Amino acid sequence: MDQLIIKLSELFLNAAAASRFYAVMRYAFPLLAFWLLLRCARSLLTFRRQSEIWAWLNVAGQTSIPVTHWENTIGRSKGCDIVIDLGTVSRSHAVLTRYDDGSWSISDIGSRGGVQVGGRDVSLAALSYGQVFTLGGVEFFLERISKEEREEQKARRQRPGAGFRQWFTLLLLTVFQLCSMIAMMFGTQPEHMQQVITGYGALMIAEWVLYIFFLAIRRNGFEVETLAFFLCTLGISVIATASPASMNKELIAIGIGIFLFLSVGWSLRSLERAKRIRYLAAAAGILLLLANLLLGVEKNGARNWIELGGFSFQPSEIVKVCFVFVGASTMDRIVTRRNLTLFIVYTGLIGICLVLISDFGAALIFFVTFVVIAFLRSGNFAGIAMICTAAAFAVLIVVRFRPYVLSRFAAWGNVWEYANVAGGYQQTRSMMCIATAGLFGLGAGNGFMKHVAASDTDLVFALISEEWGLLIGILMILTVLILAVFAVRSVGVARSSFYTIGACAASTVFLMQTALNVFGTVDILPLTGVTFPFVSNGGSSMMASWALLAFIKAADTRQNASFAIRLASGKEERYE
Repeated sequence: MDQLIIKLSELFLNAAAASRFYAVMRYAFPLLAFWLLLRCARSLLTFRRQSEIWAWLNVAGQTSIPVTHWENTIGRSKGCDIVIDLGTVSRSHAVLTRYDDGSWSISDIGSRGGVQVGGRDVSLAALSYGQVFTLGGVEFFLERISKEEREEQKARRQRPGAGFRQWFTLLLLTVFQLCSMIAMMFGTQPEHMQQVITGYGALMIAEWVLYIFFLAIRRNGFEVETLAFFLCTLGISVIATASPASMNKELIAIGIGIFLFLSVGWSLRSLERAKRIRYLAAAAGILLLLANLLLGVEKNGARNWIELGGFSFQPSEIVKVCFVFVGASTMDRIVTRRNLTLFIVYTGLIGICLVLISDFGAALIFFVTFVVIAFLRSGNFAGIAMICTAAAFAVLIVVRFRPYVLSRFAAWGNVWEYANVAGGYQQTRSMMCIATAGLFGLGAGNGFMKHVAASDTDLVFALISEEWGLLIGILMILTVLILAVFAVRSVGVARSSFYTIGACAASTVFLMQTALNVFGTVDILPLTGVTFPFVSNGGSSMMASWALLAFIKAADTRQNASFAIRLASGKEERYE
């Protein structure tokens, strides 16, 4: 093996060969990446959104309304899932819920006329098909969908990647990775050649093994994973040029991340199981941050690391996954004020812990994610405005009692005045490197940014843009946007509000991290030390990114797309 590395080193140290290779590949890289993203985007963003019918709701024995979700608000308001335009029915009257085993329930959500089942007022009651319940003096009952309707509905559902072969898209990614590996071998030192080969090789093996595993379990949706592996490829390139010694550590983090992706997806196969895990996640999130307060080690002005022997991690990254689990909830729990109040308290505790350890970037990500979750759970603009106002006062109080916080943002917007000191050195060099490299970059390993502190974490956008070109940097951002838009498009036909909120929350975390990382690099926003999902060097960030991806995957209801949905076996398709 050592002899092979030596021979490869001799080959790739040939300056003329490197020059010829770069002359071609500097234009081929963005074309390959664009083609790859275009195929994934067309598959993810153009699929036919089609609601599934789970039952029919018969109204007063006269008309039947399709029930298209597992949780359905019933009321007079146009914002309800099932609109009953009768004066005796409240604006938001009740919630009709379907469970994993196919059973149903009806729950009152503070209506004027209440809910009656069997002639008695109930707050929550189980329902069977044909059983009459009353809302505002109007009788309702559920009807099964017929076998013919079920088969017709299944036939209409679009399969993922219609017209786009998944294996060919993954093959494009593999070609991109092979070319990236060759480019990096031309640009790296001989002693780092083995890390480069190991990094790219392990990633290619991992993606094909996962793809084959999905085929084995009859899942043919792999676009979301392909986008994640594309970002991981850029992350491997970052480590190969800036921190090759940490390559094995990052590969282990990717492996653990994929395991977490599958584990979280498995937990989401059952709503009841997901709700049980939600309570464990809530406790784990608080315990992790309390441990951070007691054992935290300060790095770059924030005490957000825990070191145990030779192992270190950021608890706030793992807490993001816990937070999304806690925030996601089924509709019958969303509409209770007590449940939302507990979530506000939980968010407040997390915010306090993050402020105490001076991790303000993470605090902002959690707050924006909380606002998105709170809106999805309440739909109350006035309540959200009050929460934002309270948060603004909290910021003022923090600044009042901890004025040194402002000093961390003194250079924001004026980094050129601090170009040669700590306040602006990193960002000014980042912007110069981006401008110097142009659209197509200087070539793998040929940049200056790798010598700048935090170039493989907080300033990773500048490092990628310098060596691989601004076009690749922009495509890196577009990848995150594609995942977010796909999540938003999917939630309209998602089966449960749990998956709707989970997907939107995970997308918000990705978008906020991307915005803070990129805009902080170019001084549009303060540099807050936030990583770029899947790309920045860091095991905690990588594992959290893969785990959050499972929430987006679970919202995908295309036929045979998500491993979070159990396939039909002679009966209607259902969650396990």
